[in-house]
Amino acid sequence: MIKVIAFDADDTLWHNEAFFQETEKKFFVLLENYLPQHTTARELLKTEIDNLPLYGYGIKAFMLSMIETAMRVTNHTIPGEAIETIIEYGKEMLDMPVEIMDGAEDVLNQLKDKYRLVMATKGDLLDQERKLKKSGLEKYFHHIEIMSEKKEDDFRKLIKHLDITPPQFAMIGNSIKSDVMPVLALGGHGFHIPYHITWAHERVDTQIENEKFRQLSSIREILNYL
Repeated sequence: MIKVIAFDADDTLWHNEAFFQETEKKFFVLLENYLPQHTTARELLKTEIDNLPLYGYGIKAFMLSMIETAMRVTNHTIPGEAIETIIEYGKEMLDMPVEIMDGAEDVLNQLKDKYRLVMATKGDLLDQERKLKKSGLEKYFHHIEIMSEKKEDDFRKLIKHLDITPPQFAMIGNSIKSDVMPVLALGGHGFHIPYHITWAHERVDTQIENEKFRQLSSIREILNYL
């Protein structure tokens, strides 16, 4: 019954979270004269989550949250040079090369003539467009959807736009919370490919029992089911 297969981008088609964690480590070191690193980590996560309704996801939102956290935990005593350093961290991330997941392009190539392929990702529009262009994968997709959130209503709108029903839609991604659970709730198919690093905000502790759910070990394994 599946007619459309949607792929998440970050940490599904290409590596992403590792760059954030590398930058976080540099940020924690920058502030270690003010707070222990684990305390700074907790404060940064809190700031990021509080700012999601305002900034959404992506590198620029991350950079603003780092600046806000630095100012708060230092009681506004952090020197301007440190703020400039944080901005440079963000610019370095925006200029990072795109590292495609092993097997991703081969899977897209094998599926493109059998299904309509969609990239469905959340994040900053400009940044995600930049990464898609750098990846060279745009040619495989019938439609690109860059979403501010990935909740049931967001997927419902996407499925309606694609003029299909939920059982004709499959979503493949590394996040149970964002890629799998909303689609299963609508009656679609969810394929989970764990990434070795997961942002704390995306972690869920739940067991999924649904005939339309599949747990995969790699993106290549999707070819066993489609």
